[in-house]
Amino acid sequence: MSKRNSAKYKLDRRMGENIWGRPKSPVNKREYGPGQHGQRRKGKATDFGIQLKAKQKLKGYYGDVTEKQFKKAYAEADRMKGDTGQNLVGLLERRLDAVVYRAKFTPTIWSARQLVNHGHVRVNGVKCNIASRLVKPGDEITLGTKAQEMALVMEAQGLSERDIPEYVAPDGSAKVTFIRVPTLDEVPYPVKMEPNLVVEFYSR
Repeated sequence: MSKRNSAKYKLDRRMGENIWGRPKSPVNKREYGPGQHGQRRKGKATDFGIQLKAKQKLKGYYGDVTEKQFKKAYAEADRMKGDTGQNLVGLLERRLDAVVYRAKFTPTIWSARQLVNHGHVRVNGVKCNIASRLVKPGDEITLGTKAQEMALVMEAQGLSERDIPEYVAPDGSAKVTFIRVPTLDEVPYPVKMEPNLVVEFYSR
């Protein structure tokens, strides 16, 4: 299990945006960057800086995805037919931890990863503890019996800050079906994501 090396909300402050749309985000109160000189860090961004920020924002949104994993997803998206940026978003949304998060089984993407790692999630009835596993359209994702009684699962299902998107179909409170790979427009990002800039960053 990869370790989160920095406070999750530090990314919000570095980007100056509430990446996950959570009410507790410090950006709601302080829009400047973290650290002693955060308020003075307002230089004009270069093209490289804009592309890097877009990459960090998209990668950071999916939690503990490593640079190696993210670059591998980009390479896969680049090999596929169609728009590379759309393909990249589709691959990220097919990750098992992302589907668990979209299903509102957990309040955050990190707790989704933890739930999968601890063996509380089943794909088509088979236990899976690999958060990066790619699900396919038609796959059924269910919570184990123990997980259904967890406080964080109950908390997540009561959250009003986000809804289950149309490409994830709920069947009761402990089972969803991944209907299709979404397009960028269908993914309910709380902030604007620009995968085209991520493509530019890696194609330099």
